Amino acid sequence: MSPKKIITIFGATGLQGGSVAAEFLNDTALCTQWTVRAITRDISKPSAKKLVEQGAQVVPADYNDTASLVEAMRGSFAAFGVTNYWEQADSDHEIQQGKNLADAAKEAGVQHYIWSSLLNITELSGGKLPNVYHFDSKAKVEDYVRSSEIPATFFLPGFYMSNIGAGSPGDLLKPTPPDNAWTLTLPVMPSAPIPLFHTRDTGKYVKAIILHRDELLGKRLFAATAYVTAQEILNTFKRVYPEAGYARVCDI
Repeated sequence: MSPKKIITIFGATGLQGGSVAAEFLNDTALCTQWTVRAITRDISKPSAKKLVEQGAQVVPADYNDTASLVEAMRGSFAAFGVTNYWEQADSDHEIQQGKNLADAAKEAGVQHYIWSSLLNITELSGGKLPNVYHFDSKAKVEDYVRSSEIPATFFLPGFYMSNIGAGSPGDLLKPTPPDNAWTLTLPVMPSAPIPLFHTRDTGKYVKAIILHRDELLGKRLFAATAYVTAQEILNTFKRVYPEAGYARVCDI
């Protein structure tokens, strides 16, 4: 029997990485072929200990320490890399962390690097939208990965369903003055289809990327759980919560 290949998963206790770890640990075929190496900064936290109980190797590493990233990926055939812009809300910081991951993957000899990327909104908008930093930073890291000639595939998730919410201050669907109507605010027309994505589906897409490695090297995979318009989102909310009253879509 051939030895298992190792897939190293960064952010393994987070949303995307956690889904990838769960997919490879719970899929009966994958778990006979792959060893999950889960990377986290704090191996003592409950979520990390749970991964150990489920059969993963749990290894600490620091995104700001390339040497620790190399050791984390040592011996791995595949690796899933993801960064969190919102931890520092600093695009330069995220870009450097993404480059550190890429450099480590190359030095460790990873044969399939999967980078969780996004589109460059500044370029796509012709400079009209220059401040979507959490997109642009990941896109710049993708460019760096490509220039480094690492065997890689790029996973681009759609719009997180969890961002819609229902009433909290940071949610996109919430009561707004002066009439406190429930308002879904998105920079799209009400009839525009939105690629909604649930983070728990990340593992399904990464599994497909791994299983189709040769045909997907150098390519992007755009992931959507469902395509739904803003008006359909609001209609569903009104159907589930009819007591909420008047609701509207705002595309400004």
